Amino acid sequence: MTAQTDTQGTVTTVYKVSGMSCGHCEGAVSGEVSEIAGVSSVKAVAASGEVTVVSTAPLEEAAVRAAVDEAGFELVGQA
Repeated sequence: MTAQTDTQGTVTTVYKVSGMSCGHCEGAVSGEVSEIAGVSSVKAVAASGEVTVVSTAPLEEAAVRAAVDEAGFELVGQA
């Protein structure tokens, strides 16, 4: 899946993250990714390893990777 722009001008991108196993993991990843400029919401789901990010513009994958690394996990890529 690639980033999708909706009618309100936001971009939704789903990323795969390895290593998340619980709610604490979800919170750590969500907290770090939400600090990226332009991000309006983040939903991490440990069971699927998916992180859905809504932003005002497409994000640099390097920025997302750095945020996920800071949380202690590994960005696999876009889902």
